[in-house]
Amino acid sequence: MKVTYFIARRILFSQSKSHRISKPITIINILGIAVSFVVMYVSVAVVVGFKQEIKYKVSGFASHVVVSNYDANYSFETNPIYINKNDIDAIRKIGCVKNLQLYATKPGIMKAGNTLHGCVLKGVYKDYDWSFLSNHIVEGRQPLIVDSVKSNEIFISRKISNILQVKIGSPVYVYFIQEPPRMRKFVVCGIYESMMEEFDNMFVFVDLRHVQKLNNWQPNQISGYEINLKNFDSIQSAKQRIYSMVAAKFHADGTKLKVSTIQERFPYIFDWIGLFNTNLWVILILMMLVSGLNIISGLLVLVLERVNMIGLLKTMGFYDSNIRKIFIYLSAIYILFGLLTGNLLAFAAYYAQKNYHIISLNKASYYIDYVPVQIEWWHVVLLNVAIIVVTLVILLIPSSIISKIEPIKAIKFD
Repeated sequence: MKVTYFIARRILFSQSKSHRISKPITIINILGIAVSFVVMYVSVAVVVGFKQEIKYKVSGFASHVVVSNYDANYSFETNPIYINKNDIDAIRKIGCVKNLQLYATKPGIMKAGNTLHGCVLKGVYKDYDWSFLSNHIVEGRQPLIVDSVKSNEIFISRKISNILQVKIGSPVYVYFIQEPPRMRKFVVCGIYESMMEEFDNMFVFVDLRHVQKLNNWQPNQISGYEINLKNFDSIQSAKQRIYSMVAAKFHADGTKLKVSTIQERFPYIFDWIGLFNTNLWVILILMMLVSGLNIISGLLVLVLERVNMIGLLKTMGFYDSNIRKIFIYLSAIYILFGLLTGNLLAFAAYYAQKNYHIISLNKASYYIDYVPVQIEWWHVVLLNVAIIVVTLVILLIPSSIISKIEPIKAIKFD
């Protein structure tokens, strides 16, 4: 065992009453490191959780990539494209593609009793992926869409059901401003709540064939394809491949297709969650500095309390670098104690919030009614390593004062 490490351990477990000042300060420093780690751990978990939850919810409604008609129309009254089986098969063969589904949209005005509400009918086919909305159903079920007969069921949000005062089985009438004006009667089959205010206030789901009929489209005409990917991070590469397959050419009917990603269609949402990264870095840097300052103050107290020991070691022939190692070893042990305490506290807080949603939020402002948390094992490892490295590097500066202590004066020091 190295002499420097041996001396550091003896100081650590010393029961001498002459060092009663450093003991409470050391405990405070350990707690300071633990609290700093908990703050960093929770910050990373909340930011990652928020980003994943918002991405999941927006993608559940709008899909990762959309192929539609290339025009300057940004309304939900879209120009149609023709269903092209070759394009569909080519897109589905891309490795990162999870599924492709047909859709069509039509704006209208819903009426129940004397209440009116604007909405967008989203027509979907039997291949529609209901996995996201199925997890957010509060009553009833999604529409049953089959080949044999057109469904008159409508799937609405809780917000719309509260506005119109309707429930499962209630009839609703949807009016369309066109020439000539049209009306369709639907029956509410299910109610969902995604907490995405913008979407819940707008979208209702019906059989695709209703929208085709209302728009006077042929059975092979739709608004576009919605494409969901296996991994959110592959959006840009998937867009490039899809574009080269279906949009880098004019079709036989003279139309051209457009490929857009979810970030391009909802930039304000992704700009908002992008701000989380800036806030996270500010918190991490501040907490790193707090940890460093805590351990520096503890080191200075230890050095001042053991000036006599330092002078004695110097007279015995110890180099300044070896004496510095003693106090760096001691500080490293305190850092490890602090990190151990911090990890236990952080994991307890993470587990409680993850499973019991203790801290709640205003769902109208944050798109979710509780604080979501998510963290990967490598995030935890990086946080621990970063604190150890940063604090030990910072310790090299104050530990240099040991070289300025003169043996004769140190031995006389009281």
